[in-house]
Amino acid sequence: MRASPISGVVLQTPITTISNVLQTQIVGLHTPYQGKVRDVYAIGESAMLLVATDRLSAFDVVMRQGIPGKGKILTQLAAFWFQETRGIIDNHFIAIDDAALRQSLADARALWEPSLSGRTMLCKKTTPLKIEAVVRGYLSGSLWKDYKNGDLARWGISLPGGLVESERLPEPIFTPSTKAEKGQHDAPMTPAEAKELLGMHYQPVVDASLALYRFAAERCAKAGLLLADTKFEFGIDSGGRLLLIDEALTPDSSRYWPADSYKPGGPQPSIDKQFVRDYLETVPGWNKQPPPPTLPEDILEKTAAKYRDALQRITGA
Repeated sequence: MRASPISGVVLQTPITTISNVLQTQIVGLHTPYQGKVRDVYAIGESAMLLVATDRLSAFDVVMRQGIPGKGKILTQLAAFWFQETRGIIDNHFIAIDDAALRQSLADARALWEPSLSGRTMLCKKTTPLKIEAVVRGYLSGSLWKDYKNGDLARWGISLPGGLVESERLPEPIFTPSTKAEKGQHDAPMTPAEAKELLGMHYQPVVDASLALYRFAAERCAKAGLLLADTKFEFGIDSGGRLLLIDEALTPDSSRYWPADSYKPGGPQPSIDKQFVRDYLETVPGWNKQPPPPTLPEDILEKTAAKYRDALQRITGA
């Protein structure tokens, strides 16, 4: 029997069509800041639009093709979690519904574009903090590689001996990383380095990150998912408040594992773009630099199915 979805917020914009939006341009607004997945538009002095495209990045390279519907899934999952976690820390989310988005564009004398529906969040502007706030509940990824090699110095942490890959850690741990410029890779930071960078905001970021992880991990367990690790971003609003920003607890920022197949001692099947990563590892001669190879249709569809599975398990949508 499949685990029950998490009950809670009803999403306002159902995913009724499969789209493939790789670029956006809103008439009347300045050319957006373009991240790997999101296009960010300023709306006046205090708000912005985050538009999640269907772009896909792997190994920090944006692929030529997108994952149909991915942007809508990311947006609706992020909106779900922003609303669910407001009791832990406030966030920059304002609205996702088309009526609010249309009004914000009208106020800015910009034109509504139908492709924005379901993939766009209206958010408060903040000043982002310059770290990635990563919380890990299981020994996986780059932390596992360094643990296996006895090289945790760059993390500034210690872990018990004798752990195996994907094993649950005794307690969730905060492992901050740098927020790399475009084309570069994030790198682990020691707690001391993060504290020096964040100053008075360091401990509130740690406390909020761990509380968010614990809350989400408990809720996901009810949906038959293990939250192996996740990345949060934080910003400071005009009033000096610390807010959760960007996205939250999506398959792009988190490592989700199906609980019914979990078996420590090796890598786990994950609900994200692992099909793409695995395929790219087999491409002869590709050095993980642009230009990327063309992805087969079955790899794109399998990845899209993983994202849809995450949305359904977590929200019931």
